[in-house]
Amino acid sequence: MDRLRSLSKIMKIEGNPFGSSHQRNQIFLKFVAFFLLVGLAYRLIITDSNVSPVPDVRTSPESLPADPSGLTASVAQAPAPVNSPVNITNASQNASTKCDIFTGNWVPDPSGPVYTNISCRHIQEHQNCLKNGRPDSNYLLWRWKPRDCDLPRFDPEQFLDRMRNKWWAFIGDSISRNHVQSLLCILSQVEEVEEIYHDEEYRSKIWRFPSHNFTLSVVWSPFLLKADVFENSQGVSFSDIQLHLDTLDPKWTHQYVNFDYVVISGGKWFLKTSIFHENHTVTGCHYCQGKNNLTELGYEYSYRKALRLVLDFVADPNRKAQVLLRTTTPDHFENGEWNTGGFCNRTMPFKESEGEMKSEDELMRDIELEEFRKTREEEANIALLDTTSMSLLRPDGHPGPYRYPNPFSGMKIKDPVRVQNDCLHWCLPGPIDSWNDLMVEVMLNREIENKN
Repeated sequence: MDRLRSLSKIMKIEGNPFGSSHQRNQIFLKFVAFFLLVGLAYRLIITDSNVSPVPDVRTSPESLPADPSGLTASVAQAPAPVNSPVNITNASQNASTKCDIFTGNWVPDPSGPVYTNISCRHIQEHQNCLKNGRPDSNYLLWRWKPRDCDLPRFDPEQFLDRMRNKWWAFIGDSISRNHVQSLLCILSQVEEVEEIYHDEEYRSKIWRFPSHNFTLSVVWSPFLLKADVFENSQGVSFSDIQLHLDTLDPKWTHQYVNFDYVVISGGKWFLKTSIFHENHTVTGCHYCQGKNNLTELGYEYSYRKALRLVLDFVADPNRKAQVLLRTTTPDHFENGEWNTGGFCNRTMPFKESEGEMKSEDELMRDIELEEFRKTREEEANIALLDTTSMSLLRPDGHPGPYRYPNPFSGMKIKDPVRVQNDCLHWCLPGPIDSWNDLMVEVMLNREIENKN
């Protein structure tokens, strides 16, 4: 506007208001420039004011689930209206919109994590590696760096502010629970959270940040489908899993209407021995070893069926939740599996050219990408959270033998083979904290490009 005022002064001519022929031409040109500048300023003002937010639609308290698999009454509050966070299809522009944030390397970061195992009380004992005696801490001093751009660090204050009166849910297996604990640890440095619900086995939980009326939950649904699982407390099966490939798990579908944001994932559970049911009929199995003359269809068959059913459900245009499909998590067991003496004792990340994904992980990720692409072609409000490559490069980030305090107590020589190792879940703090940087960037900050 200062430029406009100065231009107006210049255009004031002393004496004859019309002046000479030369002056009249100058006046005409200056008037043209003046009105062009006014028009440009008006267009910029109007454009900046037209931002399309996510509709602030909330479920009434009466419609919230009352059973233990849903929500306790303490969350059923009518929130005050606020400005909604930016829609993932109308996200803010930043440097990372022009690069693949899922491809890169881990680079040294001496600042370390924003929380510690002392400042966060939400770390599950199995992931509290330092408390359990892990002697090294170098695994804490890295951050994810995409190849061609910088990834903004997670800002917990900004996140909570944007999540006011919203509900964010993680649906999946124990890796989802690992992820939500990481998010809780970061957010609790700003505001302490209240746990308002847990199921009998403490697998599904709901928390609330009271000052922001922000609800966060994890729903235990390892297959995402209806499944009859027969395991003891140690995770050992005493009967085959009965997996219903045409029925979604009501544990999460019955609550889905309440969610604003969802991170959904599957994976390792599909490798377990399972009997497949479709249309009330046993149609085959995975790894049933010829039992009852069943047809071996494989985990690829069941995983593809599950993802297709899930993606069709969440892509329904009548459902408001914005969804991230998180890709499979590779493990880093060496010289065996979890139950055959496998271990992970590395203390440094791999470089981008290092590390090799196991065939089952590679196949699962291929299925995820294929089914995701089919859904994106329908312009559904779904984005991909591809954490597979970045996770593959962190063989140093697992609890390993430090699932329990002092695992080598009584041994004269540390022998990781004699102690059960966890090379799938992640230490907290640890590499999984960077998943949140990616999650926020994709869900809230990036403009999701349509699939070509």
